[in-house]
Amino acid sequence: MSSFEADYSELRKLSADLSGVADRIGPEVQKVVRKGLVDITALGKRGAPVDTGFLRSSIKPSDLRRVGQTGVIEGETGPTASYGGYVERGTSRMAPRPYMAPAADAVEPGFVAAIEQLGGTIL
Repeated sequence: MSSFEADYSELRKLSADLSGVADRIGPEVQKVVRKGLVDITALGKRGAPVDTGFLRSSIKPSDLRRVGQTGVIEGETGPTASYGGYVERGTSRMAPRPYMAPAADAVEPGFVAAIEQLGGTIL
């Protein structure tokens, strides 16, 4: 006769420790995402070319939103001026003058580090 024995008490403890993590960590993730959007917005405004100032004043972050049941929190920032994308990416008659992409690139390392720190806090 054969028998198997497994001690899964540590797994049960880990499971208990992780229960409710989403509820605890969600507000912290929201803070990090919101700060990232605010930082990108500020840098984008600073880097936006100014003629009348409308493009710069139209750069605003959106409200945060949850996506489905996946635990994804997202938001976006950028200009509402209809020509904002043409300035950023250029046209056949105008060279690009990027202002939002460099802002996002500058904020990304700090954002990633903050999310990683939250991950380390959970575990």
